[in-house]
Amino acid sequence: MTQQNKKQNDMLDTLLNYGSATAYEAYGAKGALDSKIKPIHPSMRLAGRAFTIDICPADNLMLHYALLHVKPGDVLVVDAKGFVEAGPWGDILTEQAIKKGVAGLVINGAVRDSKAIIDMNFPVFCLALSIKGTTKNQPGLINQPISIGGVTINNGDFIIADQDGVVVISSDDLEDVMQKSTSRENTESTYREEIKKGISTVKLLGLENNLKRLKLN
Repeated sequence: MTQQNKKQNDMLDTLLNYGSATAYEAYGAKGALDSKIKPIHPSMRLAGRAFTIDICPADNLMLHYALLHVKPGDVLVVDAKGFVEAGPWGDILTEQAIKKGVAGLVINGAVRDSKAIIDMNFPVFCLALSIKGTTKNQPGLINQPISIGGVTINNGDFIIADQDGVVVISSDDLEDVMQKSTSRENTESTYREEIKKGISTVKLLGLENNLKRLKLN
């Protein structure tokens, strides 16, 4: 691992501990994927570099192909066009992904075999669960820009995901987001201490004029 990669991994770990909401706010309130994309278990979290995959709905051939090319630590980010009446990802692909060192999966679509995936402790974020299977015939793309809910994800962008949601950070902006996230965490830590002392959030956030303008006593 290069020194640069180690630094990026350390920043990703720190951002994951701060949480996806903090990273999103520090990124200028951008990069959040569709809020319906959630982990299949509340405890699941992931951080890593995006390996983008564009697939046809109800076909998973390109997922099998992508797993021939992934690197340890990659997060599979899959555009299945929001189709949830088939689960292109299941326990067998999970076994392969774990063997390859994949950090997790974010899919604009559905998965199946959720209990087995949870038992394997593989982080999966998706729109839905579906017991229906898929074909393995259709073409697609890997390592190309995809769009999920109006957010463009480029191959190599950084992914932070937890129970609150998924945020995508451009590879050029990670360090800036890291610095701003740390600043937010420090500020909020101060707020918590002040609240314990009896200071109101209205006072801390300077909301008096807003309340006055709305004639709220």
